Amino acid sequence: MKVVYITGCLGFIGSYVTRRCLEKGWMVYGIDKCTYAANRGILDEFNRYNNFTFEEIDIKDLNHLYDCDYVINLAAESHVGNSIVDSKKFLDSNVTGVQNLLELIRHKQENCNERPIFFHFSTDEVYGDIDDGFHKEDDLLKPSNPYSAAKAAADMLVYAWARTYHVKYIILRPTNNYGIGQYPEKLIPLAVKNLVRGKKIRLHDGGKPIRTWLHADDTARAVIKIIESRQTNKIFNVSGGFEQNNLTTVSQILKSFFKNKIDIEDYVDFSYSRTGQDIRYALDDERLRSIGWEPKRRFDDEIGEIVKFYKNNFIW
Repeated sequence: MKVVYITGCLGFIGSYVTRRCLEKGWMVYGIDKCTYAANRGILDEFNRYNNFTFEEIDIKDLNHLYDCDYVINLAAESHVGNSIVDSKKFLDSNVTGVQNLLELIRHKQENCNERPIFFHFSTDEVYGDIDDGFHKEDDLLKPSNPYSAAKAAADMLVYAWARTYHVKYIILRPTNNYGIGQYPEKLIPLAVKNLVRGKKIRLHDGGKPIRTWLHADDTARAVIKIIESRQTNKIFNVSGGFEQNNLTTVSQILKSFFKNKIDIEDYVDFSYSRTGQDIRYALDDERLRSIGWEPKRRFDDEIGEIVKFYKNNFIW
């Protein structure tokens, strides 16, 4: 039986990872500071498991770690647009918070058990954009905005604590995650919310930027696969291999929402360009596939149910 901390357990990807770990029968100590993006309602589900414990706290304020095998860090400020407006919270959570977790791990006494492994969630955005080809795990980091810069800084802290203090780690760099439960500030749920409110979808840069889409449950399965493979001191890209431009994604959202032919110009505002916009993210995830992981969810099969969920469930 594994014993794991999961920070950001009430966040979008964090909730999928928590659910997978609980279903495995692992002891889960969930941490979340319960920001606007946290889904408090999911606590009812998690509390039905005898192997779940929850603490509401900011990771930068955490001052004790119980004995555990992994600290899986998904706590982060993650919305690029917010980071462009005000980066301070991003530095607090994504940099200072990570430093605090690393310090808690390195100060764990080893007279009874090994120190936990730090399983850190990074992002494909730390590489910057790429016109052709795919980023590999050893590529240089070239972040384009405050969010990705903070995440890249956290990755550097992990490397440093591994080198100086011999903290064992895993860094996971996923592409754009999608699925039910995502807060409506990201493209898919925000687009549906705007349609429900009778407002146009503000599509940045003419919808030309390309994103690779990965279901959050496939990301959670990657976490389980890596832990069960006993990998340490490695970086894993996780992609899934499905990419398309944002205009195509919005067109699919509109088709699922209205169920009939519409004029896209009536529902999309093409006038906005975002600073720090990356044109294309694309990852090579062969390293992860080599240990037996592959994506199970198909975007075209999932998008209809996701649109239906957000159409029928208003989220403040």
